[in-house]
Amino acid sequence: MTNEPEGFRQHRFVAPPGATRITLVRHGESAPAIPGRPFPLCDGHGDPALHPDGETQAQLVGAHLAAQHHGGDPIAAIYVTTLQRTAQTAAPLSAALELRPRVEPDLREVFLGEWEGGIFRERVAAGDPIFAQVITEERWDRIPAAEPADEFGARLEAAIGRIHQAHPDERVVAFSHGGVIGHLLHLAARSRPFAFAGADNASVSELVVLGSNWTVRLFNQTTHLD
Repeated sequence: MTNEPEGFRQHRFVAPPGATRITLVRHGESAPAIPGRPFPLCDGHGDPALHPDGETQAQLVGAHLAAQHHGGDPIAAIYVTTLQRTAQTAAPLSAALELRPRVEPDLREVFLGEWEGGIFRERVAAGDPIFAQVITEERWDRIPAAEPADEFGARLEAAIGRIHQAHPDERVVAFSHGGVIGHLLHLAARSRPFAFAGADNASVSELVVLGSNWTVRLFNQTTHLD
């Protein structure tokens, strides 16, 4: 047995005092876009329900997060947006934890202007040159009448600020959208705008928020879907 000091060990990440851990979940797969049958709209945004596969994904991500909660990583609140696919994805976790979701309207998806209601998917599939411009310039507002990039970012920052203010030293789960998650992680990492684009349906990402300091802790975890 030695009396040598142990020294300075490495440790797992611990959120700093006052921080909020925001677990971001993209909604499950939504219904397909069918030409000539546009999605219903909610405040101008396409509002499809979940596809049956999306309902299965909601069950899987809900069970995954509930297990974390019961295993010692408690979830203080659940947030959804005004669009039904987030509420439907959150429903299994809400039931498991007996937590009623809170609505944060400003975490709704980026507004796609003239391409709302399912038209976006049609234009992408058709190889529309405007979509190529969106990808090249990494700006959703190249779509006609789409939400300006600065306005999109400002409302997301406001939403995260409200959640952080309400939940210091707590973990919350926010069910949101692919464009939103990508932009939030871009803001945190000060990366290219689309560096975190393409989060999978029912994937899990995470931000740690302390005032204006945002840290990316996880992106696009999907092992619970396998």
